[in-house]
Amino acid sequence: MSSVRIECVANEGYGIGESPVWDEKEGALLYVDISGRKVCRWSPVTGQAQAIPTDAPVSSVALRKSGDYVITLGTRFAALKWKEEQVTTLTQVDKDKPNNRFNDGKVDPAGRYFAGTMAEETRPAVLERHQGSLYTLFSDHSVVKHFDQVDISNGLDWSLDHRTFFYIDSLSYSVDAFDYDLQTGKIGNRRSIYKLEKEESIPDGMCIDTEGKLWVACYNGGRVICLDPETGKRLQTVKLPVDKTTSCCFGGRDYSEMYVTSASDGMDKEWLSRQPQAGGIFKITGLGVKGVPPYPFAG
Repeated sequence: MSSVRIECVANEGYGIGESPVWDEKEGALLYVDISGRKVCRWSPVTGQAQAIPTDAPVSSVALRKSGDYVITLGTRFAALKWKEEQVTTLTQVDKDKPNNRFNDGKVDPAGRYFAGTMAEETRPAVLERHQGSLYTLFSDHSVVKHFDQVDISNGLDWSLDHRTFFYIDSLSYSVDAFDYDLQTGKIGNRRSIYKLEKEESIPDGMCIDTEGKLWVACYNGGRVICLDPETGKRLQTVKLPVDKTTSCCFGGRDYSEMYVTSASDGMDKEWLSRQPQAGGIFKITGLGVKGVPPYPFAG
């Protein structure tokens, strides 16, 4: 595995970089800075990142079939017009929980936007427990709540045959699987497929490759791990030069590059001096696998 190469492509010191998504049409990487309240787009051509500010913590971004993007913002699902820098609320959840916000989100193979909530943290990974829920936004902008009692709703993806939904509630230290009905978007039969080792720390964002293997970013673990969901075995560990790795996706012209977001919130001066690239965006090449292009929201 000596061919694996890691470079920091955007060293912007984001507070909580999250939700990387490859935008094939733009040939660019989308992602958010949750605490910095901005949606970002990094171009490998210019090497520059553009940012659009938002009025609340923005926790995930996804492509939209009709063009532009959808985001989760505070406790709202919203549409984002990039050129106009215009955000329009589609619907709101958790209205009875003013201390909640959305966290990670992703679009399923049928074009539904899945995203979960959590209580606002008092400091990184410290928060009121069991306040979150997992939701789906349908193309007609109706919302379904799947379950509640979630701590930190995080990584999500679907198996290649679309029959399994993978999901992470970070403080359970587990990667879970559900049976998935693509026709209805219903989930059931929850089970754990991998429990994290102590040094792997907290499971965060996740993506799948074309071989059906899962890649999980480990917050405070400074690594991305590759799992076989069939056997529950860890196949590979890629260590990064920062501790707070938050999420990952595949991108680039043929989806053979992996992009990893990271955070700098909660790090003191001494810690930051040891990890000057904390909060940066990293590109990993030479993994020898490719990823699945992201699905656009149908609504």
